[in-house]
Amino acid sequence: MRVFQNNGLSRGFRERYAGKRKSQSFALELAEFLDTRFSAPHILAPVLAGESDAFYTNGDDEQLQKLWARAQGAPSDDLEQILLAQIEHHRTDVFYNLDPMRYDSAFVRKLPGCVKTTVCWRAAPSGNLDLTGYDLVVCNFPSILDDWRRKGCKAEYFFPGHDPAMDAFANARRNDLDLIFVGGFSRHHVKRSLALQAAASTSEIRARFHLEDSRLTRVANMVPFVPGLSSYRHPREIRARRAGPLYGRDLYAALARTRIVLNGAVDMAGRDRGNMRCFEATGCGAVLLTDSGSYPEGFVDGETMVTYSSPDQIPQLIQRLLRELSWADFVARAGYAMVRDRYSKERQWARFQELV
Repeated sequence: MRVFQNNGLSRGFRERYAGKRKSQSFALELAEFLDTRFSAPHILAPVLAGESDAFYTNGDDEQLQKLWARAQGAPSDDLEQILLAQIEHHRTDVFYNLDPMRYDSAFVRKLPGCVKTTVCWRAAPSGNLDLTGYDLVVCNFPSILDDWRRKGCKAEYFFPGHDPAMDAFANARRNDLDLIFVGGFSRHHVKRSLALQAAASTSEIRARFHLEDSRLTRVANMVPFVPGLSSYRHPREIRARRAGPLYGRDLYAALARTRIVLNGAVDMAGRDRGNMRCFEATGCGAVLLTDSGSYPEGFVDGETMVTYSSPDQIPQLIQRLLRELSWADFVARAGYAMVRDRYSKERQWARFQELV
């Protein structure tokens, strides 16, 4: 199976990564990117192993894509045309797209004839986005899969995989912090904001919140009194503990330096749970403290994670986890063992092959 995996970069990662890029070739640039481990739980095992039948790129990365086009003797500024040329050059059988907001059904209709199967990952409500051109839409949120089916798509359950690079961090843990949060902050995170405020109010804990802010949140924080933007600002308790966003290995290192990782779903997620932080926190050996809901198999309250039903419960749970260290260590070890086995890269790849 010749599989081609395309992804897109988040704004925050792009800004953080920009000053570190030094390569002058596509192969070296891609190797350096993969070594950052950005989005590694979503990257298929053959890509991480460097197998010749697997090809990976970030189709929205202008610098990376132009390096490839230049090496082929066909310089171009059209990122879509470069991506299509890469797929044809690779003689792709299966196109797996993690960036369907940019490359939707209209793009699928332009794919070269070598492509036999098209798959995309989409785990968020997407308005009028058309993905019916794909043979399969995948994610690990059953209600979102149902929504895609109602829109005429074939949809199946798929999951992130444990990044083996996490093992080094999990095995070299040290608890410099009591609690950490890493994630987005926007108007879609009202419940998350309440959870962060509750955590911040817990007395005498060492806590840090690494936030990737929406554009409006950034504006509201820089210019505090803009009419209509007050609801986008960080509450005072959050500002006092705020730090910049983290990705990849930097994220793993931060998770491995704290005992508890606080998590909270996006408001629009309904009862489904299982965002990336669940897999990263447990994979790096920390205790996952997260909101109650319907989680993927293996995530069990009190055994492999700890859940809260309302923000009011968070301070008590934090204090208990810091007081009852044997219980906290048991949950952390069980969560790590579970995600490392049940969501291994080998099982993820086997499931992908089964789907296509």
